Amino acid sequence: MSTAVLALTVACTSGDGADTARSGDGTNTSSETNTSASSSSAGLTHGGVVHVGGSGDILVHAPVRDRAKANAGGSGYDFDPMFAAVKKPISELDLALCHMETPLSTDNTNLSVPATLSFNVPHEVAGSLKRAGFDGCDRVGNHVVDRGLAGVASTKKVLDDAGLKNQGPSPHTTDTQKPVIHDVKGLKVAHLAYSYTTGNEAASNTNVPPDMPWFKYWQFPIVKAEGIRADARKAKAAGADAVVLSMHWGPEYSSEASPEQRELAKKLLDSPDVDLILGTHVHVAQPCEKINGKYVVYGMGNFISNQSHDQNPDLKPATQDGMIVDVAFSRGSDGKLAQKLPYQPTHVHLGDYEIQLATPTQNAEAYKRVTSTMSALPSCDAKPAS
Repeated sequence: MSTAVLALTVACTSGDGADTARSGDGTNTSSETNTSASSSSAGLTHGGVVHVGGSGDILVHAPVRDRAKANAGGSGYDFDPMFAAVKKPISELDLALCHMETPLSTDNTNLSVPATLSFNVPHEVAGSLKRAGFDGCDRVGNHVVDRGLAGVASTKKVLDDAGLKNQGPSPHTTDTQKPVIHDVKGLKVAHLAYSYTTGNEAASNTNVPPDMPWFKYWQFPIVKAEGIRADARKAKAAGADAVVLSMHWGPEYSSEASPEQRELAKKLLDSPDVDLILGTHVHVAQPCEKINGKYVVYGMGNFISNQSHDQNPDLKPATQDGMIVDVAFSRGSDGKLAQKLPYQPTHVHLGDYEIQLATPTQNAEAYKRVTSTMSALPSCDAKPAS
């Protein structure tokens, strides 16, 4: 492929229409700014561009799963039609990373029960993500242990088998988080991921599943900014040219970034070893901010889910919204990396669960919500794709 998108509360709620919402805590003209990424790469020379992108939560609620089963004619599951309308912008990215919100089943047993908050979804979704143009995913969040260690192992295997590099806890004891390296046009991009919890709790905490103590390395309230910066520094020392962080954080359903998110982002982007932060978890779009010439997108919304105000009146219409983020890395004549950030708003159409583009003329209300939210902080010069 032409290469391709990077991007909890007790919940991920109301996916089945019966849950109660809970609150838990392209190209463009945007200006080019220097980052502090390593200038050692011979692959990305002056004038070259590498597009690294991300999207919001892949959250397969039971109705989404049932539609995929109907798409397949009752034998297996076919998610491909849901991604058809966004395949082009995803595939045009050089590195496309998703956020896999839920465990994946190797044999499609013990799947999610409707109207519950413990998830397990059919393995076919991984193949659909790959065919849509994704190159990798993170699987770090509050549902990572919904099916215990067996679910951690099966999720990793399903993504591996689909050809999707993935970042997340090992099913076996480990003493640190290892970066996942993507070699993109000679630019080595390291992917790290962290969550406010790994045990499906509502607020940031230092609790770790008692039989999985090594999960602490993916939990930012434990490793803190200093630990994340150290992991990024090690990735750069090992040859990475750029380090991308996936952060599962923030108060659920809040379109504003929390003080915790903003304080942590500043500490991370003050490091010369962290180049980009892509946020997930809150199920609505959150703003972008530029810090030291580097971007953080605090929340990329839902890429696919059954959440909506129509399904549950306690939820916002914005739970159907998401985006495809496209961070264009280039190298200046001084050897330093620079970034531009266009993004494509998206909207989930209920019923067939097709992820549609949101533009001024198609899904215009979603477009307005996403673009107004993204521009809420004045430092961000990101622009919607034209």
